[in-house]
Amino acid sequence: MLILSSPSGAGKTTLTRMLLQTKDLDLTLSISVTTRPRRSSEVDGIHYNFISKKQFEAMRDAGELLEWAEVHGNYYGTPREPVERVLVQGRDVLFDIDYQGTQQVRQKASNDVVTIFILPPSMKELQARLERRAEDSAETIAKRLDNARNEITRWTQYDYVLINDDLQRTFDDLLSILAAERSRAPRLKEQIASFVEKLLKEE
Repeated sequence: MLILSSPSGAGKTTLTRMLLQTKDLDLTLSISVTTRPRRSSEVDGIHYNFISKKQFEAMRDAGELLEWAEVHGNYYGTPREPVERVLVQGRDVLFDIDYQGTQQVRQKASNDVVTIFILPPSMKELQARLERRAEDSAETIAKRLDNARNEITRWTQYDYVLINDDLQRTFDDLLSILAAERSRAPRLKEQIASFVEKLLKEE
């Protein structure tokens, strides 16, 4: 499970899309459920599954969520079943979630989680990116910036931290992290064990 977190506007969604478009990485995006209204640029079932508060609470109470959080007065969560289905196939799942969700996933599956925090190059640039989106009111942007300061202090809870001052370089760093993590011996135990067995049988 590869988790990307960042304050709103730091570039996490763009980097997530770039990872998913790199087909040979074979990553599956975990689609979160949310109770917030859909933005005009979003597609239900692709960006999020948009559900009612009642539906969300039913899923949460039934233990069907791997993690959940309340952000800006809306609920967000990760359905457990689709994630487990992909992991059982031996494939990797990509998460685009906040620090609250990251902590919950780590508590439930610490050995199988890699966490990366994306920082903006400056608060000024973060504000400019949020304004360029033209999707939120000035009041919402101010709220997001305030929230960003709180989120940024959580960087110490992550395995890796990247400063997104150059999108391509940050993406290249993500690819390097992914390659290194996939090569770690504990993750390849079975494949390496059978390979070593064959090696030792060679004359």
